[in-house]
Amino acid sequence: MTGRVQTAVVGVTGYAGAELARLLLRHPRLHGAPPVFAGRVEEKDLARGGVPLIEIHPQLAGDNGNGNLKQEPFSWELLAERGVEVLFLATPHEQSRAWVPQALARGLRVIDLSGAWRLTDAANRAIYAFEDEGSNQAAATQAQAVYGMPELYREKIAGARLIANPGCYATSVILAVKPLAAAGLLDLDHGVIADAKSGVSGAGKAPTPKTHFMYAADNLSAYGVFTHRHTGELLEQIGIDAGDMVFTPHLLPIPRGIFSTIYVRFKQPLTRSAVSRVYEEFFAGSPMVRFHDKTLPQIQYAVHTNYADIGFQLDASGRRAVIVSCLDNLLKGAAGQAVQNLNVMLGWPESEGLA
Repeated sequence: MTGRVQTAVVGVTGYAGAELARLLLRHPRLHGAPPVFAGRVEEKDLARGGVPLIEIHPQLAGDNGNGNLKQEPFSWELLAERGVEVLFLATPHEQSRAWVPQALARGLRVIDLSGAWRLTDAANRAIYAFEDEGSNQAAATQAQAVYGMPELYREKIAGARLIANPGCYATSVILAVKPLAAAGLLDLDHGVIADAKSGVSGAGKAPTPKTHFMYAADNLSAYGVFTHRHTGELLEQIGIDAGDMVFTPHLLPIPRGIFSTIYVRFKQPLTRSAVSRVYEEFFAGSPMVRFHDKTLPQIQYAVHTNYADIGFQLDASGRRAVIVSCLDNLLKGAAGQAVQNLNVMLGWPESEGLA
C-alpha cells in the first residue's frame, strides 16, 4: 500500500479509542481520508445515521471536518462499501477473538489492541479462557499474528496481516529488560523483579469499585499479584520462565502513565558504559524509545507522548541494576503504538504522526 489508505476504527468510545481517533485524524498520510468509525449504535440514533464523533469525544471538535464524522452501526458491508483496508479493533478480548478471523477472511489487515492474539503459548492464554481455544480456526489465526512491538519485530510487522498490539505494562517492562536478556547478561538464578504502576485509565472506561475516585484518590494499591494478564507477554517476549520473574502491578491515583521499576542482577560485574552501550545498540533506529543515560525517567515527561523513556542506575559492585521505564499507557501502551505499527506495516516513517 503506497497511496491513500482507508482505515476503520471499532471501539472509538473508550480512552484508547479516543486517542486512536485523534492520532488518525491528524496523521499526515491520512489527510482527506478520515477513518470509518463503527460500533454499537442505539436505536434512537439510527435515524441520524449514528452518533456524531464530537458528541462522544468533544475534544475532537474543530474546523477540520470532524463535526461531520459519526460512529455508524458496525457491519462488514459498511467496511466493504467504504473501501476499508486496515481495521483497528479497540474492542474487548472476546469480541476481537470473534471478529479477527472474519476480517482476515475478507482481506482486511488488522491491528488489534486487545489481548486476543498476543500470546503464542496456550498455557499463557489460559488466563483469558477463550471459548475457541484449541480450534483449528483459532490456531490458524494465531499463526498469522505478529506481536506489535516495532523495536522487536519491525520486519515482521511490515508484512503482517494481523498485528497484536502489546499490553501497556508489557511494553514498559519488555523494552526495559529485553536488551539485557538478549545480550545474555541477566543472572536469572536471582530472578527479575518488575514493580509497575499505572494510572487509572489503564483499567478502561467502565467504572469499577477500585477505579472509583473515593477508592483510587490518595491511595496506592497492588492488584493482580501473580495473576495479571500481561505476565505471559513478559515471559514470551523477554524469553524467560515463570520462575525467573515476579511482576506486580499497582494502581496510581493519576489519570494516565506507567512507571516501572525493575530490579536485575548481572552474571558478572559490568561498567555503566557497558550497560549503556547494550541499550543504545539495541534501540538504534528505534525513534520511539528515549534512553536516558544520565538521569532516571519520570512519568510527567512521558505522558501525552508516544515515547518509552528508559534509564538505569548501577550499584557499586557492577552486579545489580535498577531500571526505570516510563510511558503513556494510552499512547505507547495502546493507541500510539497501534499507529506506530500502522506506519511500519505500510512502509511509512515509523514516527510519522506521533513525534
